[in-house]
Amino acid sequence: MSRTWNTRAETGADIPVVRDIVTAAFPTPEEAALVDALRADPGAWIEGLSLVAVDGSDRPVGHALLTRCHIGDRPALCLAPVAVRPERQRGGAGAAAVRAALDAAGRLGERHVVVLGHPEYYPRFGFTRASAHGIGLTVDVPDEALMALTLDAAHPLPAGTVRYAAPFGI
Repeated sequence: MSRTWNTRAETGADIPVVRDIVTAAFPTPEEAALVDALRADPGAWIEGLSLVAVDGSDRPVGHALLTRCHIGDRPALCLAPVAVRPERQRGGAGAAAVRAALDAAGRLGERHVVVLGHPEYYPRFGFTRASAHGIGLTVDVPDEALMALTLDAAHPLPAGTVRYAAPFGI
């Protein structure tokens, strides 16, 4: 069942709830540990780009995170992870959190975002195949899984290799 979700930036009080969301949404705790490591990395973490979708009691049920990466030598953002409590999945909370994160990034003057994810899901937000823009990785992934988006049409996507923040291990 789809509904309209309220979204907001993560607060300090949300950190354990976000960890629970991410832990519940993925088969292993690795993604939650990644969020913790990114939060602790001053070169990756950007205040205001960890967004939550909240229920009627303002309790987070979905989460989307944007952190610093680079495409070649140009600053960009990486969208990862996106997580929703399993009982709330397929209801629009994840999409609301992603849209809120992308909007927040645009307001901060960010220009480019990459995502390594489901090619059926992310195009709804404007992501396209990164290889079509000359964007790649140093590791093998399915071509359709690496996608990119420009947040500012006046600044087309740059070509280059994506360099993720150290906690990603790529």
